[in-house]
Amino acid sequence: SSPHLVQVRERIRINGQPISKDLFSKYFWLVYNRLEETKDPAHTSMPAYFRFLTIMAFHVFLQEKVDLAVVEVGIGGAYDCTNIIRAPVVCGVSSLGIDHTSILGDTMEKIAWQKGGIFKPGVPAFTVVQPERPLEVLRDRAQEFDCPLYLCPELDAFEGGRRVLELGLAGAHQRSNAALALQLARTWLQRRGCRGLAEVKDASPDTELVGRPVPLAPTFQPTDAMIQGLRDTEWLGRTQVLPHGPVTWYLDGAHTTSSVQACVRWFRQAALNQDKPHDGSEVRVLLFNATGDRDTAALLKLLLPCHFDYAVFCPNFTEVSMTSNADQQNFNVTLENALTRCLENQQTWTRLLEEKGGQDPWLPAPLRAGGLLQPAPTRGTLLLVPPAPRPLNSPALVFPCLAQALRWVAQGRDPQLAAPAVTGAHPHPAASSGAVLLREAAAIRVLVTGSLHL
Repeated sequence: SSPHLVQVRERIRINGQPISKDLFSKYFWLVYNRLEETKDPAHTSMPAYFRFLTIMAFHVFLQEKVDLAVVEVGIGGAYDCTNIIRAPVVCGVSSLGIDHTSILGDTMEKIAWQKGGIFKPGVPAFTVVQPERPLEVLRDRAQEFDCPLYLCPELDAFEGGRRVLELGLAGAHQRSNAALALQLARTWLQRRGCRGLAEVKDASPDTELVGRPVPLAPTFQPTDAMIQGLRDTEWLGRTQVLPHGPVTWYLDGAHTTSSVQACVRWFRQAALNQDKPHDGSEVRVLLFNATGDRDTAALLKLLLPCHFDYAVFCPNFTEVSMTSNADQQNFNVTLENALTRCLENQQTWTRLLEEKGGQDPWLPAPLRAGGLLQPAPTRGTLLLVPPAPRPLNSPALVFPCLAQALRWVAQGRDPQLAAPAVTGAHPHPAASSGAVLLREAAAIRVLVTGSLHL
């Protein structure tokens, strides 16, 4: 799977665990040296990062003799390097969203065409409820490949009687993912000759519902292991809550319009439904970054209803020094490019607040705190605070790396984060913006979103 959150080994797991450093190192050099020795002298380039890891993953799975490999495509499907598997057991296409438009196309239909590229002759495939046109594209692609395609029934259909299927993952959208997972698992188990997976009701292709271009897959009685699997699933970086004293971090790697909408629904339920602290104020902070060719203005606009007191923008770099975890460096993006993007996001957010402020009574005038500041016109100051004609406690800030952003948000109140050094971990004037409010609030709720790498 990709991307990884902390270490690259997360991408290649056996029995749910990332392979060990020793195994990773052993297989990395084995594959690297083999490719280096056998590459065409005329075209001396090695496979790119993702392609190399894909080849290496297949090699690991073969050498370690796994029973079943679950392979997530990188981008799209049709031209993705994972798509060299000629005869998979089963294929699945989850809910489609607009993403990677420069590679996959700028409409849901074009993206559906790419996703349908993983279908294989005679290999069953499943998808979930999709908009009408993209679903028709998936159906046409399946017919083109002579691939039997089925639509997953809603998860409710598996909850016959009083049994409710509990999900370890929050968010209504995870129910369609769970329904897809059940069908994929059942197909594999049937291939292995497992019994006790009888259909609950007849679902021959002629049960096609009116206006439904794809036949419904059968519902069946989930096994105890399936029920436990759905309940115990953990997916770090998605709807993940980390309570650290008065600071609670809400992590969700949403980076498309549909996933950010789901993230907002989850955050409002998980954080904003909490009782207001009895002994004082609550401060809400957005920590945001988006990468690639994504329309950040559209994503930020969706986040407005959460009513954040502050929005913080920083690149996906842990430390400016870049000496920390090499697995978290992205060598495709320069720090300057990333910071320019953050400054654009900061301007967009400020503009959205101004537009909203004209119509909405809830938006307060910029909060005033002890550390008021007059931004100087130097380049360094521009980095953090939008130039303003009057002193203000800025609702939008930019930091050059995650470490500084986190220290500013926590203001020494997260026991797991080092407090800002008195000598000036934030020599910058903007570091005092909002510091009083953050230090005195009874609760700080931080939503981190916009990018899985963040």
